[in-house]
Amino acid sequence: MVRPRDNWEKLVRATLKREQLRNAGQGHARHPSGIAGAVPPSLAQTTNVDLILQAADDIQQEDPNVARILCEQAYSMAQNLDPNSNGRGVLQFKTGLMSVIKQKLAKEGGVQTDRNHDIENLWEFYQRYKQQHRVDDIQREEQRLQESGTFSSTLGELELRSSEMRKIISTLRALVEVLEALSKDADPNGVGGLIMEELRKLKKSSATLSGELTPYNIVPLDAPSLINPIRIFPEVRGAISSIRYTEQFPRLPAGFKVSGKRDADMFDLLEFVFGFQKDNVRNQRENVVLMIANAQSRLGIPAESDPKIDEKTVNEVILKVLDNYIKWCRYLRIRLAWNSLEAINRDRKLILVSLYFLIWGEAANVRFLPECICYIFHHMAKELDAILDHREAEAAVSCLTEDGTAKFLEKIICPIYETLADEAHYKNGKAAHSAWRNYDDFNEYFWSPACFEIGWPMRSSSPFFLKPKKSKRTGKSSFVEHRTFLHLYRSFHRLWIFLALMFQALTIIAFNHGHINLNTFKTVLSIGPSFAIMNFIKSCLDVLLTFGSYKTARGMAVSRLVIRFFWGGLTSAFVTYVYLKVLQERHSTNSDNSFYFRIYLLVLGVYAAIRLLFALLLKIPACHALSEMSDQSFFQFFKWIYQERYYVGRGLYEKMSDYCRYVAYWLIVLACKFTFAYFLQIRPLVKPTNIIADLPSLTYSWHDFISKNNNNALTIVSLWAPVVAIYLMDLHIWYTVMSAIVGGVIGARARLGEIRSIEMVHKRFESFPEAFVKNMVSPQAKRIPINGPSTQDSQDMNKAYAAMFAPFWNEIIKSLREEDYISNREMDLLSIPSNAGTLGLVQWPLFLLSSKILLAVDLAVDCKDTQADLWSRISRDEYMAYAVQECYRSIEKILYSLVDNEGRLWVERIFREINNSISADSLFITLTLKKLPLVMSRLTALTGLLTRNDPALAKGAAKAVYELYDVVTHDLVSSDLRENLDTWNILARARDEGRLFSRIQWPNDPEIKELVKRLHLLLTVKDSAANVPKNLEARRRLEFFTNSLFMDMPSAKPVSETLPFSVFTPYYSETVLYSTSELQKENEDGISILFYLQKIFPDEWDNFLERIGRVSSTEDAELQESSSDTLELRFWASYRGQTLARTVRGMMYYRRALVLQSYLERRSLGVDNYSQNNFITSQGFESSRESRAQADLKFTYVVSCQIYGQQKQRKAPEAADIALLLQRNEGLRVAFIHVDESTIDENFPRVFYSKLVKADINGKDQEIYSIKLPGDPKLGEGKPENQNHAIVFTRGDALQTIDMNQDNYLEEAMKMRNLLEEFHANHGRRPPTILGVREHVFTGSVSSLAWFMSNQETSFVTLAQRVLANPLKVRMHYGHPDVFDRIFHITRGGISKASRVINISEDIYAGFNSTLRLGNVTHHEYIQVGKGRDVGLNQIALFEGKVAGGNGEQVLSRDIYRLGQLFDFFRMLSFYFTTVGYYVCTMMTVLTVYIFLYGRAYLAFSGLDEAVSEKAKLMGNTALDAALNAQFLVQIGVFTAVPMIMGFILELGLLKAIFSFITMQLQLCSVFFTFSLGTKTHYFGRTVLHGGAKYRATGRGFVVRHIKFAENYRLYSRSHFVKALEVALLLIVYIAYGYAEGGAVTYVLLTLSSWFLVISWLFAPYIFNPSGFEWQKTVEDFDDWTSWLLYKGGVGVKGENSWESWWLEEQMHIQTVRGRILETILSARFFLFQYGVVYKLHLTGKDTSLAIYGFSWAVLVGFVLIFKIFTYSPKKSADFQLVLRFLQGVVSIGLVAAVCLVVAFTPLSIPDLFASILAFIPTGWGILSLAITWKGLMKSLGLWDSVREFARMYDAGMGMIIFSPIAFLSWFPFISTFQSRLLFNQAFSRGLEISLILSGNKANVEA
Repeated sequence: MVRPRDNWEKLVRATLKREQLRNAGQGHARHPSGIAGAVPPSLAQTTNVDLILQAADDIQQEDPNVARILCEQAYSMAQNLDPNSNGRGVLQFKTGLMSVIKQKLAKEGGVQTDRNHDIENLWEFYQRYKQQHRVDDIQREEQRLQESGTFSSTLGELELRSSEMRKIISTLRALVEVLEALSKDADPNGVGGLIMEELRKLKKSSATLSGELTPYNIVPLDAPSLINPIRIFPEVRGAISSIRYTEQFPRLPAGFKVSGKRDADMFDLLEFVFGFQKDNVRNQRENVVLMIANAQSRLGIPAESDPKIDEKTVNEVILKVLDNYIKWCRYLRIRLAWNSLEAINRDRKLILVSLYFLIWGEAANVRFLPECICYIFHHMAKELDAILDHREAEAAVSCLTEDGTAKFLEKIICPIYETLADEAHYKNGKAAHSAWRNYDDFNEYFWSPACFEIGWPMRSSSPFFLKPKKSKRTGKSSFVEHRTFLHLYRSFHRLWIFLALMFQALTIIAFNHGHINLNTFKTVLSIGPSFAIMNFIKSCLDVLLTFGSYKTARGMAVSRLVIRFFWGGLTSAFVTYVYLKVLQERHSTNSDNSFYFRIYLLVLGVYAAIRLLFALLLKIPACHALSEMSDQSFFQFFKWIYQERYYVGRGLYEKMSDYCRYVAYWLIVLACKFTFAYFLQIRPLVKPTNIIADLPSLTYSWHDFISKNNNNALTIVSLWAPVVAIYLMDLHIWYTVMSAIVGGVIGARARLGEIRSIEMVHKRFESFPEAFVKNMVSPQAKRIPINGPSTQDSQDMNKAYAAMFAPFWNEIIKSLREEDYISNREMDLLSIPSNAGTLGLVQWPLFLLSSKILLAVDLAVDCKDTQADLWSRISRDEYMAYAVQECYRSIEKILYSLVDNEGRLWVERIFREINNSISADSLFITLTLKKLPLVMSRLTALTGLLTRNDPALAKGAAKAVYELYDVVTHDLVSSDLRENLDTWNILARARDEGRLFSRIQWPNDPEIKELVKRLHLLLTVKDSAANVPKNLEARRRLEFFTNSLFMDMPSAKPVSETLPFSVFTPYYSETVLYSTSELQKENEDGISILFYLQKIFPDEWDNFLERIGRVSSTEDAELQESSSDTLELRFWASYRGQTLARTVRGMMYYRRALVLQSYLERRSLGVDNYSQNNFITSQGFESSRESRAQADLKFTYVVSCQIYGQQKQRKAPEAADIALLLQRNEGLRVAFIHVDESTIDENFPRVFYSKLVKADINGKDQEIYSIKLPGDPKLGEGKPENQNHAIVFTRGDALQTIDMNQDNYLEEAMKMRNLLEEFHANHGRRPPTILGVREHVFTGSVSSLAWFMSNQETSFVTLAQRVLANPLKVRMHYGHPDVFDRIFHITRGGISKASRVINISEDIYAGFNSTLRLGNVTHHEYIQVGKGRDVGLNQIALFEGKVAGGNGEQVLSRDIYRLGQLFDFFRMLSFYFTTVGYYVCTMMTVLTVYIFLYGRAYLAFSGLDEAVSEKAKLMGNTALDAALNAQFLVQIGVFTAVPMIMGFILELGLLKAIFSFITMQLQLCSVFFTFSLGTKTHYFGRTVLHGGAKYRATGRGFVVRHIKFAENYRLYSRSHFVKALEVALLLIVYIAYGYAEGGAVTYVLLTLSSWFLVISWLFAPYIFNPSGFEWQKTVEDFDDWTSWLLYKGGVGVKGENSWESWWLEEQMHIQTVRGRILETILSARFFLFQYGVVYKLHLTGKDTSLAIYGFSWAVLVGFVLIFKIFTYSPKKSADFQLVLRFLQGVVSIGLVAAVCLVVAFTPLSIPDLFASILAFIPTGWGILSLAITWKGLMKSLGLWDSVREFARMYDAGMGMIIFSPIAFLSWFPFISTFQSRLLFNQAFSRGLEISLILSGNKANVEA
């Protein structure tokens, strides 16, 4: 019987073997192998077990016995630490380790192991190891480094690379630890004594080897490092010195231990006084050191040996970091924590900055409360001030715990966090926004002096810490997010008042026939009461919507509401009263009939003057300063009444020039809008309205309640309603058109799209070097005074420019090759020579010069004219001229270097003669040009030999030179010159003696080698390189990059002076790296991801195979044979998806660019041995330690992988992939939330930590920081909470937020220095706080849908945002390439908001917050970042639903309200139409269709359209038709496409733009955009009405799979299908009962757009569904649909499996009574159909009594009962099944008989039967909607089962209506082919094989 232990040992051995095999084949960084990789976290955190085991693994081959000793010691340590194996995974680890030890014992040959000699063996090995690796030399160097503070290059002599060095030190550290443990039992007079002596020596030495293994992030502050030279930078040394502990600080207690090998500093004092966590202190110490160092480097790098930080630097840092605190104190009118900056010394300033960052670093979720942090800092700074005055340091009272130590987290942060958490979890986190305090409410508590009642130390009894109870809420601050559309009016009341008053005025003028006289003027003045009343409505809404915060709001805020309410009521009543008197006067016959008119004018005049005055003072920039200066309480009171005073939003005005620009913009837009409205909307309706109102009583064909005795009021409303709806939303259309025009002009001025083809790149290449150097090369890297006067001629300048441009360009080309966009040949052609040699002209890339020499030779051979004519022809192509000159000079230089003595004399003579003949214009006489091809062939033979780089070929090369000599001398040169050469004595003698060219000097000089290779290519490349590069993406990137060189951008600073920045990416659980199985897994069509990518990117696949050394015919299976090739394959595929690997690669280009730029600037600190020659080369830049250290000073990349800890614990593949990314990217850091599982107990809450890791030398995660959190950090939205926990690990002054579906490019990364200088550029009244960056959507080539989405997105992120930033000044933060001013934002709440649901669109709130806090958001288009977008219709719909839902939540938010109130009128217009207004107008577009059609249905049902037309012939009014059809243009997206078209024209050119637009239309883009309209409307409207906005995961995968019918139905049923069928019903009603004078033509014109909408909404999901019309798929879809529809469902069954579950999920949004009432009101419209149709039946005749309508309900009830009989549950009818079946038969016969009898013996006709169905279907749907709305009532009445069956019947019917046309079209095979062409036209045009992909015909492809 096999024991379990034996099985375990077998398993361990197999695992170890597999690990070793895997590691042996990998070409990347080492993984911790074997048992070392499985150390449980509980052991690894407290011991060095993992380090010891890794050392054992490393020395196994060298000394197995010592490896065994180390393993045994590791086992002992594990046993001592956890003897009972309670920790997670400890038991398994111990068992496995014991098995490994047994294996090692077994390998010793079964010999009895004598453990008594273990200590001696270990000591001997230790000594041997030290000697072998020269450790003493390393120690001496380290000691010297510590003493001198400078770095030397002697490390290079030690031949120690950093990785080797770390490995040695790691092993030594493990050996020392084991020696120390074993020495306790050793003989003190023998080996034990020697070991103790060695340990004493190590401890005494100030430099110990452990320093290299001490974890650090960027700067090794805790221990000096030999490997990282960052500490020797003068600015870093100065910064470290500036925070040192000085004598003026109080003494630390003797027992306080300073961590690491360093001196005490001010952070140690703060740690002791306030009890900050050690890792928080370490983190912020580095943060502050880097901040000071980088601030100093911009002002000037200290040159002295002991660098000091300038006072100016310190002042700059403190003013920036504490700017918000200073403003907060001024706002609350309290004293700062210090008297004045001048009064405190530099140390005090730095300790205040350090204190602020330590508070912020440990604040966790409280970081979202910036003013709360100000409050904490204010009191702690005062405490610190008192403590600093003492001699002895003591713990702060506010942070003291019961044990007498200080703990900041426990005493300060935890109480606040617990209150936040209780509110967030109120009602299980499902409470309405108005019922709980969110982050903003808590923060705004600190906007009032009342916050000081919290006290210090904080009082737990304060109202701030009030916890919500089940039935009682705690009360909001001053804003309550009630869920209602009324917020739109409240936030933007000025817009609605303005539109209403203008409409009123224009309508009055129109009804007065355009005559402006006193009478008209008096009528127009009715806008006065309208204005007053609408303002009063706003005041009423303020009072109403503030309900819920009256108890807790500030008294002043409530007072203002009350004053404004009463003032508004009084003024509206007074103005209305006076105006009514004016109207009475107008009809009065008294002579003095203008008394009230004069009073009215006076009142209006005074009121308007006061409003205008305040508008000027508060909104007009030039006057704003006056209002700020006025301190008079009287003026301040009225200013406060006019505009509420918040802490944020004060001073929201721009420069006068900016103000004038956006005012002019809007004046033009408004002029167009109102001109259109008056002439084409309002005036055409005047005459019809007057006539309809004056018509005598009309005959109504139904029972009318309203219009008959009211001047046909509803008829007039039905005519005007669509016009009013269009009037309210068409301003957005005019804005869009104007935006496109202005954006196009600005883009053209910015020189966008100048280089838009590869031909333009070729033509303008010679201008690139100069443009690049002037913009993107810092002065430090420029070897010549480029900007100043130069004595050098133009040629030398161009060569200097080219020499500086070359290394950068070549790195860009190299990166394109690494990314497989170009082949090796293309890389050679595109690379530019170094231009650093002595050749006196610029050498251009070969792709410009290829085949030019051969063409020039042909020209020379054929030339029969003069030398000047020949040169003129050659010079027409400037690159041909360059090629000829370079070729000529290269031949001379190469020949001169090859030969010596007589040969050299011949070379000199022949070239002198040719040069003379060129000067004398006698070249045709000197040379026989027809012999040039012969000469070229000899030259080609010579260069061909030389390029082989084999000196053994020297004899053959000498022969080739002689043959060349022979041809030149006897064929090329003229007879006269030949005779001179032949008779030249020296040459003749050498030839006769056989010495001439008998041997040559093989080229060894790098310059000559480069010339030879290049000349050979010049002579041999026959193909034109006009299409190089071939890859479209490579072309696009080169075109954009070269174009951007000519755009306006700030000049680059040296890397040392560049603003430091971080890149920050939040990640949850998306794909990191495709696994091999994922790549090979086939979908239902037989398509794998790898196969798909190979067909979509065939050229890139070939380039990839070439790069890894495989032939193009290599099969996938062959790649799997090599582990390194497999890994490369995984990366290749992942770099073409939307994966984290792609994002990380792209962002790490920033570091590569900085390393390159730093290397070429040659800032020498004695670390790197730079070559002293003049060659400007990038070779070896990546291994330059100094350049890498400089880059690390400036750049940090943090990926916040929220659940990485959990992924590691469950060994998820994502964790392994993230670890792999860490190993491959030295500068990458991963932050994650760790949950301490060891504390899981009912009595103890879980403990959360925020951790930062990097890869150590062994490839394992090395923990850098671990900061304990007060609790679960996820209280709000996941993504912003994920960002917030990790933001403490970022560094620098700027922070670029990047999503994990983005990409970057090396050439763009090079421009980051320029972009960061924009923070110091002039962009208006305030410096920028967010730099907007252009995006390139890289997913556009997948399908036509992806192309539409890409174009739409590109239009928004370029042209639209260009206009938003300038001139409109309302650009916010919309996505993730934007660059934040990091210090500005982290001191003001962070880079996003996180309150649950309300902040679901977390990004844009960063823009709102930045703007409200007086930031400035700009936009820059000379740099771009890649962005992936959703590519399938379902993905796109989910994404648009998420964004629309987010905008619905924004409507309710305080940020929108405050910006809407505090912006001036014109900026408010811009803000509205570019945020929530866009979605309101989108919804209004759809509502216009409803309003129009319900109006037409009313006219048709009531019979008025025919009656009115018969009496007045008005309904065919063409102007009316035109006005009503304005929505058609909006609907099909023509106007919204204008910016897209303009973007095309600007960046592609006019012809390409027209072609692209026509192609899009042919691919049915209008169907897509109309469908998209419905998506946005549905989710926006539903969110505002009911809530339910949520993050919707879209997948971001490659979507070419067929989506099943049922899946589409589930997704779009309620958002599109129901609405489309409702519109279709209205259209059918109109065609059946309506009247149009023009007949069918009029009907088509009036309803064409509506039918287009119906078709788009019903069938777009199937038109854009791959294989949507393939018969086999259609059959499968039908089976799937029916099984889903009929599956009953149950507990735990998801909606995707059962109709019943899905149906219940669709009702989840109706939760509140308010929501039910609204749904009831909206559902009432469905009953109109039955009411109208029943009076149109032949059966009812002319009878219009209500009884007929009542009878129709009786019939409906009868049909329902019949339906119930037929659908009665078989389970329930088991006892009387026979009776039921008999009853069903009788009812069936009776029903048929009844229908036949009714049709035969009554006026009921067959059309009436169809009309009845038309009537009853919407009524049934209305009843169903009401039943669902009042679900509880239905259940209590026992009707819920019946409701469900009715609903199933309706869904089945809707499904069949949609499915039938699809099934019919599927019969025709060509339809499917046509659809594939339509969907994938982009792919077809690039010669792709989509048809193969869709059919899955892989076998054919492979065959």
